[in-house]
Amino acid sequence: MTTSGTSGTTTHPAEEEPGLRRVLGPKLLILFVIGDILGTGIYATTGKVAGKVGGALWVPFLIGFVVAILTAASYVELVGKYPKAAGAALYTQKAFKVPFLTFIIAFMVMCSGLSSASAAARAFSGDYLSELTDDALPPTLVAIAFVLALAALNLRGVSESVKANVVLTAVELTGLLIILAIGAWAVLTGDGEPSRLTEFESSGTGYALFTGVLGATALGFFAFVGFEDSVNMAEETKDPTRTFPRAIFIGVAVTGTIYVLVALVSSLLVDYRTLEGSSGPLLEVVKAGGVDFPHKLFALIALFAVTNSALINIMMASRLCYGMANERILPRSMGRVLAGRRTPVVGIAFVSLLAIGLVSTGEIEGLGDTTAFLLLCVFAVVNVAVLVLRRDPVDHDHFRTPTALPVLGAITALVLASPLADRPADVYVRAGVLLAIGIALWAVNKLVMRARTEA
Repeated sequence: MTTSGTSGTTTHPAEEEPGLRRVLGPKLLILFVIGDILGTGIYATTGKVAGKVGGALWVPFLIGFVVAILTAASYVELVGKYPKAAGAALYTQKAFKVPFLTFIIAFMVMCSGLSSASAAARAFSGDYLSELTDDALPPTLVAIAFVLALAALNLRGVSESVKANVVLTAVELTGLLIILAIGAWAVLTGDGEPSRLTEFESSGTGYALFTGVLGATALGFFAFVGFEDSVNMAEETKDPTRTFPRAIFIGVAVTGTIYVLVALVSSLLVDYRTLEGSSGPLLEVVKAGGVDFPHKLFALIALFAVTNSALINIMMASRLCYGMANERILPRSMGRVLAGRRTPVVGIAFVSLLAIGLVSTGEIEGLGDTTAFLLLCVFAVVNVAVLVLRRDPVDHDHFRTPTALPVLGAITALVLASPLADRPADVYVRAGVLLAIGIALWAVNKLVMRARTEA
């Protein structure tokens, strides 16, 4: 992997202009990337992935890790080349210069945040919460109340600092390290069933096995999403062209390694059918591990992890909605802020209503799969954009990924997003309805702007 530039200068245009304060160094950015990836995916969907693939639970997570690295390499090249806080929408516009396509990509990113937050809401209302309460609470009502609570926090103005993110990341990571410690103890004491690690759920071979693993990988990929959000910190990072390659690659490598190990431990200690039937699969691992670790404490850690993921995603979605309104690609009214608090009140209300609709009509598996599907479509475009933008040289050195990686990244993203992944039809319906809402808003906005211009 090499660096590329049209000159030897180290001047970065983005640093010559006044903008956001650059406070993130390499270590803090690595922790930010890890914190962005960790959360709902591994805590909530491990069991559903197991239900698709069987005891060989680690296989889809390993494949997902490879796919994530391929796309991460494309993001690293692009953020080094264009160190701006706009992510996939910026790269799409620069590469293809089609405003409607840019809007679709931006809206898909926003919707992926909403479906991810909704999956977290469903996870919050499931077995982790049941471990802490004696009474059975209606999961859908709890999930809706969870979304409303996040909306209230969002309206009040949640201050996100890098130091706070480090603390939140530490708590989420602690829960996964507990799982790994339990797994290490099981190996040392001879517990568990190693034979399960090579068992596939599909009784068939060839195509049936291929589509089963592909479907499990597509869902498991939900656990890896988040690294793409870190590029929005480009304008607050010290020397982003040098810092981002190391931070993103290390962040994805650390989380990918942890995920594969957690999957191995989960399958070693718990039958895949038990994992599949639980909305708190890692709690099942703690219970089966033969270690006297408080179940309620682990459930609390898991709830904290999914809450943090949901809050970050719904904040991202509401701010993206606000930004698109200010750029006049959504109705301007959606950019209104709450007096005093200065929070995007209409954007928050809009994304919260969509999230309530999602949690009312979907479960963890379907919502997680929707998130992965939307982002896989985005990743396919980003990987192609890297190749197109090779014709647009810049005047500073930057990371350049080998051409084979974005090609493979685009192909793997498209395959995982295709019907070959054997995902339920409701995932495509859900994604289609979300995009239809966005296109309708875009069309209304265009008509209003045209009417104003003609007047």
